[in-house]
Amino acid sequence: MNDSMRLLKTSRKYHKWLMAFIGIQFVIWSVSGAYMVYLNIDYIHGDTLVNNAQDKIDPTLIDYPLQSLMQSYPQAKQVSIERYLDKVVYRFTLDNKKRVVDAQSGAELAPLNQAQAEKAATYYYSGSGAIKSTELISENAPFELNPAVMPAWRVNFADFGSPAIYVSAETGLLVGKRHSFWRLFDWMFRFHVMDYENSEIDNTLLFWFTLLGILSAIFGLLLVYFRVFRKTDDSLTKPAAAKNNTQGVAQ
Repeated sequence: MNDSMRLLKTSRKYHKWLMAFIGIQFVIWSVSGAYMVYLNIDYIHGDTLVNNAQDKIDPTLIDYPLQSLMQSYPQAKQVSIERYLDKVVYRFTLDNKKRVVDAQSGAELAPLNQAQAEKAATYYYSGSGAIKSTELISENAPFELNPAVMPAWRVNFADFGSPAIYVSAETGLLVGKRHSFWRLFDWMFRFHVMDYENSEIDNTLLFWFTLLGILSAIFGLLLVYFRVFRKTDDSLTKPAAAKNNTQGVAQ
């Protein structure tokens, strides 16, 4: 057996077994990649789920000055003045907790109850569907919610794609939004990068499957070379027995 024949058989053998081992993952890469590419990323990110209009703050609604706030809360950090539904409020951090103070009365607002959370979610939500269910999440955050923003209210709406709006129970701010197609996108990304917990692309499993895929592609290119680009003689394309039979008939 010459070197060309040996290389051809080796390439065919390893290409076959490598593809048998990693072929399913190739299909997963193709399907998940197609899903992430073909769907509009702005829709996937839920940009159409919320109202993006910026509310202007009326200075006449501020009866409680910043100076008074700092006298009452001298250790306050990251102070900002923002709107909260029909109110103007101060938002700040104190003792690693988020606080909200009414800019008119100076009263500190209590954490949102269910009715207030539903009112806030309806205010943020751009759709017209009715509220389907409401849930307070204070532990065991789902994958789609950043644990740093808990506790948070999840308000589900009865619209296409099962949209959900997350509202901070402490500040009333919009802290998350999701729909079914975004959740499916998250899973597709996990399957694509082969990290089913943290969705990190620099994981060992992905590295080894990528390396095996490259090796399989190299063996496949060798097969293409022998089958397409090189005119092989009978010793490479036909069994030796068939060659001998042909010679016998000729004689």
